[in-house]
Amino acid sequence: MTFARPDTRDTDTVRPRTFGVRLRTRTTAAAACLVLGLGLIGGAMTGSWLIGDGSGDGTRSAYAVTGSLWHSVPVDRLFPPTLDGPGAGPGGAGRAWTRVAVAPDSGCKGAFDPLLGRALAPVGCLRLLRATYTDATRSHVTTVGLLFTRADAAAMGALKRQFKDESLDRRTDLMPRPYAARDTVAAGFGDAQRASWTISVRTDVPVVVYAVSGFADGRTVTEPQSAAEAMKSGATTVPAQSGLGNEATGLADRIEAGLNRTVTSATEKPS
Repeated sequence: MTFARPDTRDTDTVRPRTFGVRLRTRTTAAAACLVLGLGLIGGAMTGSWLIGDGSGDGTRSAYAVTGSLWHSVPVDRLFPPTLDGPGAGPGGAGRAWTRVAVAPDSGCKGAFDPLLGRALAPVGCLRLLRATYTDATRSHVTTVGLLFTRADAAAMGALKRQFKDESLDRRTDLMPRPYAARDTVAAGFGDAQRASWTISVRTDVPVVVYAVSGFADGRTVTEPQSAAEAMKSGATTVPAQSGLGNEATGLADRIEAGLNRTVTSATEKPS
């Protein structure tokens, strides 16, 4: 799938013959055992390949185990209640975030702008996990998402190349949507309030990590800008000057780093 540019846009009892009969019998039995043994070994090798235990590096395949992480890992490990971001703000300023809401795990329906949903469709949607955070001043809100896909390494690699070649992570018509929770500072965080976002397609695990940020006061942002663009030196847009690109990138990076630690722990073999 290739996207157009935006508008501005897997028995014989005789003794002399007895030996020969026994020999043939033993030979047949041995052959049967050999076939059975080879079958069992082959099956074991296939099983190891399927679950990733055939590697010689002492680790299990990240792709074989990551798909179960969404329901076996505590939410506080995937989305910590608080996060620190030394140097994550504009000019190297420190940042701190507090989780204000965790969305029920779900499918992907309605979680992305239509064109982004189409772009992500080839890798499938196994489960989507989301949480929304606010900064220390409670003036910014950011939704971070972990999309667990059904894809293999080849499909994830193809998706990453497409995003890079077509700059899909910078188009304002392909944005993730925020999770606005009632009775929180993010209650008014809707599509119109999106200011900046970042999307990371992983190839070592079947996961897409993203974050989308905005203002906590519900103000509309008429010109959202990707975090990569908003964090460029000299950028003067509202997302750039307010540090919302840094908010999206800082939170996404820390959630992604936490995911890396979780996957590493889950794929390590007991000593």
